[in-house]
Amino acid sequence: MTVYVPEEFTPNEEDILRRYFTNLDGPVFALVNLPEVVKGALFARYSRSPKSLRRLFLDEFVGDLDIAGDISVDATIGLERAEELYEKVFFEYGDDSVAQLGGVHLACEQASNILTKALEWGRLMSYLEQSTRYISYDARLGGRYRFFRDPAVLSSRFGTRYVGDMDRMFDSYSLLLNRVTEHVRATVPRQAGDSDFVYRTATRAKALDAVRGVLPAAALSNVGIYGSGQAFESLLIRLRSHPLPEARSYADLMLVELRKVIPSFLKRVDLADRGGRWSQYLASTRDHTSALVESLFSGTPVEQVPSVQLVDFDPDAEDKLLEAICFPLTQLPSSQLAERVRMLGPTERLALLKAYIGDRENRRHKPGRAFERVDYRFDVLSDYGAFRDLQRHRMLTIEWQSLTPNHGYVRPELVEEAGMTEVFDDAMARSAALYDALKDEFPQQAQYAVSMAYRMRYTMQFNAREAIHMLELRSSPQGHPSYRRIALEMHRLIAEQAGHRAVAGAMTHLTTEAPELERLDSERRAEARRGQS
Repeated sequence: MTVYVPEEFTPNEEDILRRYFTNLDGPVFALVNLPEVVKGALFARYSRSPKSLRRLFLDEFVGDLDIAGDISVDATIGLERAEELYEKVFFEYGDDSVAQLGGVHLACEQASNILTKALEWGRLMSYLEQSTRYISYDARLGGRYRFFRDPAVLSSRFGTRYVGDMDRMFDSYSLLLNRVTEHVRATVPRQAGDSDFVYRTATRAKALDAVRGVLPAAALSNVGIYGSGQAFESLLIRLRSHPLPEARSYADLMLVELRKVIPSFLKRVDLADRGGRWSQYLASTRDHTSALVESLFSGTPVEQVPSVQLVDFDPDAEDKLLEAICFPLTQLPSSQLAERVRMLGPTERLALLKAYIGDRENRRHKPGRAFERVDYRFDVLSDYGAFRDLQRHRMLTIEWQSLTPNHGYVRPELVEEAGMTEVFDDAMARSAALYDALKDEFPQQAQYAVSMAYRMRYTMQFNAREAIHMLELRSSPQGHPSYRRIALEMHRLIAEQAGHRAVAGAMTHLTTEAPELERLDSERRAEARRGQS
């Protein structure tokens, strides 16, 4: 059985696609010979479409492009000369920054939801991932449900059970999606002025939010990545050291395609004494540390703690914030300025903060870098679905533990209200049983079996400026209920536990009231924009 399902195109479609994509039959491919705005628009549409990128291009983009002059386009023209120049600059002078100046749009398709988190780990890249909020996962790909089929697992004694249990979980997802959608539409009336399209889209989105937890982490996703040559080099070296076989295999696919576009920037990746040594270093430090931690803490019982904990903050943070506000506007050294700040009265302190924060008309009006002087660290235990969304905030430090069913799962109230508790719980039990069967022989691949409603623990460390961005964004009305709750609790802890009420008060665009249909206003605005175009 093949791991990836190749697409089929007509000869005419193949003739068009060859000009713009580095291959026509693999899950990883780069975009070439297209304007940057077209690549960006393609990726933006990609995240909300069930189609592959190549099919999306053919169906929705190629008709608006003038491709008559592209028949003889060859992406390799000029490549040989560029490689010679790069060899001289990079290998003779060692200027790594050269590799920051060439970028690639890379499509990564049919990747498991475990792999997508590894792909999206780097800070200095841009990602768009297929959303479980807009796409129904009961559609089949090549006649089979969309979940990753690990070759080693399939060829083992668990192969038949793995496919069978996954199929049953997807069956449950399909049944739940239809029943919960019916329930939402039966209980939430359509508002006057809303079109049938807006109403049906918003109610469907609410059902998709509620039932996505049944999907196993093996569920396949498409990810669009844009990054520099240096960022891709770092990503590939890290993937080549990853304990998950899928990640190492995918790194090989990515390297082949990237070398068709930016070969010079990736010369070191698989050189034994360069990228090879780098990957070995990452793998060996991980393995040795893991073994030592296991020997020190194995068997320690897990204490019951709040699902969102503020575990570290600076009691003097707001003094340091005021110092950081003043520093670039004076000639004073930091130590003297800090002493002066401590002597300010409440009126002066408040005036400084108000002046610096200003009148924030919307959440995109963020205060400056002085807020980066303040840090918070949270310990979070949430369902895997919420983690997937929060993990994409790259300007913070996030570390997560392995995905298991050991922390229990979250069953949405909407599932209970629709009378589908038994179906949901049965799927969770099947997921846990499959994980338990796989974990001894396949400790990494066992994560594929875990449904997204199961909870996992992770830490998030970020400064106050990132807190303003993330907590306002993730508390917005269209946000998923699971991560909205986390964002609002973080805000409360910053204000009450840390006592940083000035920082919390700067977040003037939080939404504390949950709407009945999270996507309704967004769909209304989208329809209004379509009517104006």
